[in-house]
Amino acid sequence: MAAKRFNDALSIFTEAAPTFEICSDNALRAKFHNGFASVLNYLNSTEYREDYIDQALIEYAAASFYFEQAGLIRYQACVENNLGFLFSTVRKFTEAHEHLDRAQALLTTLKDSVHLAQVDNTRAQVLLEQRKDGEAEKLVRGAVRVLERGGEQSLYAEALTTHGIALARLGKPKSAQDELELASKVAEEAGDLESAGQAALTLIEEVGSHLSESELSEIYVRAAELLEKSQNMATLKRLCECARRVLFLTHAAAAPPDWKGFSFREAVRRYESHLIERALRDADGMVSRAAQWLGFKHHHSLVSLLKNRHKHLLHARTPIVPRRRSIIRPATATPASAYKGASHRRPAEKTARPALILHVEDDRAVAVAVRDALEEEGWAVRLCADGAEARREIASDAHYDLLLLDNELPGATGVELVRRARSLPRRRQTPIIMFAASDCEADARRAGADAFLRKPKDIALLVETVARLLADKPAGR
Repeated sequence: MAAKRFNDALSIFTEAAPTFEICSDNALRAKFHNGFASVLNYLNSTEYREDYIDQALIEYAAASFYFEQAGLIRYQACVENNLGFLFSTVRKFTEAHEHLDRAQALLTTLKDSVHLAQVDNTRAQVLLEQRKDGEAEKLVRGAVRVLERGGEQSLYAEALTTHGIALARLGKPKSAQDELELASKVAEEAGDLESAGQAALTLIEEVGSHLSESELSEIYVRAAELLEKSQNMATLKRLCECARRVLFLTHAAAAPPDWKGFSFREAVRRYESHLIERALRDADGMVSRAAQWLGFKHHHSLVSLLKNRHKHLLHARTPIVPRRRSIIRPATATPASAYKGASHRRPAEKTARPALILHVEDDRAVAVAVRDALEEEGWAVRLCADGAEARREIASDAHYDLLLLDNELPGATGVELVRRARSLPRRRQTPIIMFAASDCEADARRAGADAFLRKPKDIALLVETVARLLADKPAGR
């Protein structure tokens, strides 16, 4: 979790769950359920995985129970606070307040003023969701005063942000601006760049219409710099939305009273073009990575924009002919099927062809998604849906630059196909990726696979892994 590999953490927690079910140490069980819930909650908020909310609520409830059994009251109170916030995100406000009441009662017995202030801040956030702005402001104002001298800078910055939102909604933009600017500064000084950037975005969202053009531009640039390394999809989406808002507000401020000559659509399109161009440049032209940074759920959305609204940026994406010479071979007996579905991507030079990938997958939906992702990068894909057919294809004289194999197949397993490929002189050095849902990584690597990706969660790593293996492949291999 510390490395931000939350999908990997989710797999580990899922696999470890049966072990902790029989564990007799209540404290250990509580920490396990709390960690599991935190991973689920993070993935829900950053990757829009709403299907994880119910499970996160269950895991937090289990953590609270076992912390209580272990006598760890402060930890139990913190979990109850998390439950209160999570219930508010699904607009179950009665349940949210009930859990916050419980957290407050527990912390009162401990005389823990700092964490009591944290609970007050969470309750204020719930009240803001309920549009009870006055109650929220009064409550979080007290929390800010406590946290200001409590030494918990991250909690202090979060409360300042909540207070700033409440003040803005009560029609006090100047006071809101002061609180939000302070929140960003405190979070940055505490080393929490994500929270610092989010506070800056909140300033644009809540007070933007009251700021000057120069202030807006300065705040947006600061937010973009703070969030430069963010992998939080929800935050990056907010960054893009704030870019549009800043663009509109700055153009509106500069427009003449009659708005003569101003086009909101064209203004947004120009800035959208600027952001896409920058993302493609920073991603070295890799569309899938640029789409992820821009906050798109699927890279096809970015591809559609490039093909329709921003054709002038097509040059910035990965070239149709692979960029590294080591993955380009003279065109010798390239089967016509290699270009099926990708005829418009035929290389212009007669002496070069795209890398050809044999993909063995019996799930049609997965096969189509993978084919589209690989062909968007300029590679050609030959699909086999049957293990026996794949075995014959691997044993044939057909040239393939890379093999991409599922494991559970009709007629043969992927591990068997890897062994078969490695037994043939012409396939011994062909890069092989096992992309499977089953737990067969150790067997696949022993058989000779170069990489293992778990289906479906690692699909975002597929293009990058293929590119790396093809680039590392020596000429003539």
